[in-house]
Amino acid sequence: MRFQTELVPATLIRRYKRFLADCRLEDGREVVAHCANPGSMMGLADPGLRIWLEPNDDPKKKLKFGWRLVEHEGGHFTGVDTSVPNKALRAAFEAREVPGFEGYTTVRPEQKYGEGSRIDFLLQGDGLPDAYVEVKSVTLSRQNGLAEFPDSVTARGAKHLQELSRMVGAGHRAVMLYLVQRTDCDRFALASDIDPGYAAAYAASSGAGVETLCLSSHITPAGVQVGAPLAVVI
Repeated sequence: MRFQTELVPATLIRRYKRFLADCRLEDGREVVAHCANPGSMMGLADPGLRIWLEPNDDPKKKLKFGWRLVEHEGGHFTGVDTSVPNKALRAAFEAREVPGFEGYTTVRPEQKYGEGSRIDFLLQGDGLPDAYVEVKSVTLSRQNGLAEFPDSVTARGAKHLQELSRMVGAGHRAVMLYLVQRTDCDRFALASDIDPGYAAAYAASSGAGVETLCLSSHITPAGVQVGAPLAVVI
């Protein structure tokens, strides 16, 4: 998935009201950028961070910049836009590049299921069970090389795991897919200290037969691509 317009570097001044960020461009101008991330963004919203913004000239948009990346030492990046994983994964599923899903030929995003929920992807293929795939964007890292989810309490995330368990009970395939939007991590774990309820829901869903898949990302200011599987440490 390539960004629609060329990103520009900036310095983060502050993030506020969850969806807004004051930023300073390299030419000294201060602008307000949209932050497409409702989470805590722990470790990613500190003033002074080098970030990357996507400009737009859409007259329908009040804000002319969107915050897309945080740059770290060593040339590493974190993607902060929570809409990116689904876009990148849709392209990967349609190209049949996701390990374990090569036989699925139909990709249906945002399908209603369960009790008032929507599944990120419903995958279908001849001779294969329907696969219900829920996607979570992973951006938290508190230890070198270790990505964690969630970065705040998520009752909605726990509900999704329960819905996936019901799909397994109905004879379908259900998968919890974590896309790590960081290039500095090589393994994944649950942040059970942040949300014990989510960790308990995960344990129950895993026992019910819900699969776990964690994938890495290739991230640059040009775009984001789905990478290889990462080790899951649960």
